[in-house]
Amino acid sequence: MLVHERHNAILQLLHESQSIKATDLIAKFGVSFETVRRDLESLEKEGFLKRVHGGATLPASDYRKELPFTVRELKRVQEKSELAHTASNFVSEGQSLFLDVSTTNTEFAKVLMKKFERLTILTNSFPISSLLMNKSGFTIIFVGGVVRNAEQCVVGDIAEHFISQFHADTFFMSTSGISLTAGLTDYGIGEIQLKKKMLERSNKVIVLADRSKFNAVSLSSICGLSDVERIVTDSKIDPEVLQTYRHNGIVVEC
Repeated sequence: MLVHERHNAILQLLHESQSIKATDLIAKFGVSFETVRRDLESLEKEGFLKRVHGGATLPASDYRKELPFTVRELKRVQEKSELAHTASNFVSEGQSLFLDVSTTNTEFAKVLMKKFERLTILTNSFPISSLLMNKSGFTIIFVGGVVRNAEQCVVGDIAEHFISQFHADTFFMSTSGISLTAGLTDYGIGEIQLKKKMLERSNKVIVLADRSKFNAVSLSSICGLSDVERIVTDSKIDPEVLQTYRHNGIVVEC
C-alpha cells in the first residue's frame, strides 16, 4: 500500500469511529510503530487529526481544510441523500445541468438517474460521469482539463475554457461554507474558478449543502448569496439558523 493510500485509509477509519489506536493501525496495515507514528505526525501537520497518547482523534472542525474525497463521501450520507431528493424537485425532464465535483452532487446524480430519463449533464467529476454514463437517455459532457487526483476531477484553464463553450439551465453548486457576511466559500482555487465559470454560464444557480456548511467560512470566496436562487439543505438544520437566513431574504429549502 502506498503512503497516500494508507493515509486515506487512516482518515476513513478515524471518521468512522472518531478515534483510532496506533496498535490497531499497526495490526491492520502490517507496518512498524515508527511508520504509524510518521503517518500520524504527517496527518496532524496537515490538520486532519490530533495526536493523543496511543493514537489520534478528530480535530475541531476547520472549514478551511479540505478532507480527501474518499473520506468526505462517508460523512452525512443520509443528509446528502435527503437534500438530493429535495433538489430534484427543481429539475425538469430534458434540462441541461452543471454539476461540479462533490460528494453531495454524487448523491444528487444517483437521484437524477432514478427520477429522470432525459437530461444533459456537464461535469468535471469522474465519479459523477462514471455513474451517469450508465443511463442511456442521459447526455454526459465531461469537462476536459488537468486531473486533480485526490478530488477525482479536472480543473484549470483548459477546463474553464471548455465550460465557456456551453450554457446550462441550472448549476447545482456545492460549497464548503455559507455565511451571511462572507457569502459562499470553498477550498481549492482551481475548483472555485471553475465554479465561477459554471455560474456565469447558467440561467440559475441552486446550492446543495448539508446543515454543517451554514455559518462556516472556508478559504476563498465563490460568490455572494444574492447570486444564487436558493439553497437546498437537510431537515436537521437548526431552526434558529434556518429562520435567520430566511429572515435575511435567503431562500432555503429543506
